[in-house]
Amino acid sequence: GDSVITVQLTEEDKVEDDVVFYLVFTGSTVQHCTSTRKINPGSLETISPGHDCCETVKVALCASREGHPVLVVAEESFQFVQDEAYDAAQFLATCAGNQQALNFTRFLDRSRPPAADVDFLDEKVALAFRHLKLPAEWNVLGADQSLTDDIPRETLMHFAVRLGLLRLTWFLLQQPGGRGALSIRNNEGATPVSLALERGYQKLHQLLTEEEAREPDSWSTLSHTVYSGDYSVKHHRKLNVYMLTAEA
Repeated sequence: GDSVITVQLTEEDKVEDDVVFYLVFTGSTVQHCTSTRKINPGSLETISPGHDCCETVKVALCASREGHPVLVVAEESFQFVQDEAYDAAQFLATCAGNQQALNFTRFLDRSRPPAADVDFLDEKVALAFRHLKLPAEWNVLGADQSLTDDIPRETLMHFAVRLGLLRLTWFLLQQPGGRGALSIRNNEGATPVSLALERGYQKLHQLLTEEEAREPDSWSTLSHTVYSGDYSVKHHRKLNVYMLTAEA
C-alpha cells in the first residue's frame, strides 16, 4: 500500500474537467475505492491500497459526472504480492517479547549496513507495519505483561533504535507498550534512550525524550487512516486523494 499508481487515459477517455475518475479494487473479501487526481489531460494519479492478502483482484476505472450515471471506463486485473519488507514486519511483530528471536536480530547490527540501506529498510518495514493487521491485544513488549521493568530483556524498541530506524521507532511509540519499552534495560544495561544517545542518533533521541515530539517529516506525506467498524477511510496527504475500504 501507499505506492503511487499512474493511469494513462486514451484519447477517447480524455473528457471535461468536471468528470471525476476513481478506481475500484474488488478482492475476495475486501473492496477499495480510491479517488484520483489529474496530472494532465491524459494522466491520473492515486495510491495503491493496503490489501489483506496476496491475490489478483479486479480493478475498474470509473468516471462520474453530476447528473449522469457512473460509467465504467476500463477494467483490468491487479496483483497484490507479499514482499520481503512485509515478511520482515510479520516476523518482527510475532517476535515481540521473544528473547531468542530478538537476540538473533542483532546480527543486523554487527553487519552495519550502509546508511542508504538502513533508510530504505526503515521506510519499507515501517510502511509494512502500518498495513499489518495486528491483534487487538498486540503489545510492543510481547504477550507476557507480568514481567516488571527491572527484568533485563531485549525489546522491539531496542531493535529499532539500535539500527537507527526512525520511522519504525515512531510507529512502535504509538502502539501499546511502546512508551513503556523506553525504560527497559537489556542484558548490557542499555535502554532504547541510552542506545540512541550512545550511537549519536540525535533525531531518534529527540523523538524518544520529547513529550511533544512530532512524527518524522518523511511520514508527513503518507496516509492518515480513520476506522469505523468494517469500514476505513484513508487520506493520502501528499497526493490529496482518499480511499474507502470495506468488506466485500
